[in-house]
Amino acid sequence: MIETKRRCPWAGNDPVYIAYHDDEWGTPVRDSKKLFEALILDGAQAGLSWITILKRRDGYRRAFDNFDPVKIAAYTEKDIKRLMADHRIIRNKQKIISTIENAKAYCKMADADINFSDWLWAFVDYKTIIHRYKTMEEVPANTMLSDKIAKELKNQGFSFVGPTIIYAFMQAVGMANDHLTNCFKHPDADSPQAGCTF
Repeated sequence: MIETKRRCPWAGNDPVYIAYHDDEWGTPVRDSKKLFEALILDGAQAGLSWITILKRRDGYRRAFDNFDPVKIAAYTEKDIKRLMADHRIIRNKQKIISTIENAKAYCKMADADINFSDWLWAFVDYKTIIHRYKTMEEVPANTMLSDKIAKELKNQGFSFVGPTIIYAFMQAVGMANDHLTNCFKHPDADSPQAGCTF
């Protein structure tokens, strides 16, 4: 059967990337622990391509106790050494330490009765921002909002959360829908003339 779906160009021809584009990217994530995982993986991407991290995601999950913040927050120097020897992940000590510190920040928020998902989604009034970009060149690397969220995350004790990383995170977890207007995943796909540029 011939594939007829039109996708964002970045999905390319890699089956892993296509599945990620079709099933995950831009789909709202409301689960706090899944949002924590996405934040850590986007931070791990810094300086690398997303496909590099995506293809190692299962390895990251196994190496980091399925991204359980409580378990990661309790990691010791022994765990850092273990992770530095783990070929399933990007062995960058700064990023590994950041993951542990971010888990501690997450747990500190939880201890203060702050729901991570609610806290994040409040920045977009709990609704996905629907953009209507026609070309990849129109899609920004960061925005004033991603800058604001990055600063607030840093205030909470998170690291590897710069504005560009946070915007990629927002796109990934559906806080912003940046599927191009001619992509079958865009909300206006069935009515391409609807709406104007947000």
